[in-house]
Amino acid sequence: MRSSSSRLTFAELSSALFLLRSGNQGMKKDWPGCKLDLKLISALIERWRPETHTFHLPCGECTITLEDVQLQSGLPVDGYAVTESAQSTDWGALCYELLGAIPDNINRGGIEMGWLRDTFLEQDNDSTELERIRYARAYILEMIGGYLMPDLSRNLVHLRWLLKLVDFRATGELSWGSVMLATLYKEIYGATRPNKAKIGGCLSLLQSWARFFN
Repeated sequence: MRSSSSRLTFAELSSALFLLRSGNQGMKKDWPGCKLDLKLISALIERWRPETHTFHLPCGECTITLEDVQLQSGLPVDGYAVTESAQSTDWGALCYELLGAIPDNINRGGIEMGWLRDTFLEQDNDSTELERIRYARAYILEMIGGYLMPDLSRNLVHLRWLLKLVDFRATGELSWGSVMLATLYKEIYGATRPNKAKIGGCLSLLQSWARFFN
């Protein structure tokens, strides 16, 4: 359980995420809590080559691999691909069905992280099974939007991820490490464009990889 003022730790990430898959080795406890080195991240982006998806460093070309993701995050990189739903969705109805609550503002399928934190503060000891499942969905959704695949605002999470949390057994068969890395690649690519001031994606993974690589 957590309070509205606390932040998710890696131990909490690991325990809630699987839920998604048993046998997960867990994530490094200092990863999300570490302070981002913006100069290091900027330097890496400057050395990113979109045509090869590699960093051009003095020691040669290198890049983040799925093995790196698995070693540093503990997320599965095998299993089924995490794909987006092409069909239109009534996001309000989806929230009510899977979370039991509807936020006041849904912006093109995105909801505020603060709403998740304020609505799902903690579980009671006498919570029903349905309430625990809804809490777990909200918890994992917050992890996805806050650490694993944050967008440019770092304050919104898209409800398309909630569609992947309907059945935890099916959720555990998905390759979450792969989609996290693909999202980071996409964000790094976008950040190489002129006048691009913001970047999304899991920058903690990028920084951790760079320090581990060296």
